[in-house]
Amino acid sequence: MQHAAPLDETQIARLVDRFYEQVRLDPLIGPVFNAAVHDWDEHKRTLVSFWASVALRAGSYRGNPMAVHRMQPIRAEHFERWLALWQTTAKACLDEAGAAQVIEHAERIGRSLRLGLGLPEHSQARPLGLPMVGRQ
Repeated sequence: MQHAAPLDETQIARLVDRFYEQVRLDPLIGPVFNAAVHDWDEHKRTLVSFWASVALRAGSYRGNPMAVHRMQPIRAEHFERWLALWQTTAKACLDEAGAAQVIEHAERIGRSLRLGLGLPEHSQARPLGLPMVGRQ
């Protein structure tokens, strides 16, 4: 039985590239991203660094995802669509173990961001009603 190669930065770069090409065209989340991202090549480089830091513990990412997302008009259904696209793309680009790894990270990060933004877990759920510091 042949073992799959461990996840590496080249695979992450391919995943990020394919994923954000789909995001740009998506009717629900594309408009949010296209309004916020002014240099897609730079954005993808940043996200490769982010995902390499998360999945490979590369330590190459320096940034504050919560602050960046707090400035955007994001709703719970955006997170649901983002995660669905991420899952589909990860399964298409990576072996089963690699896909499972990045999907698990994405689910955890998504929960954290939704909580930090005061958004419900699912678009059908009621908002938490918690006051958010720095958010009007």
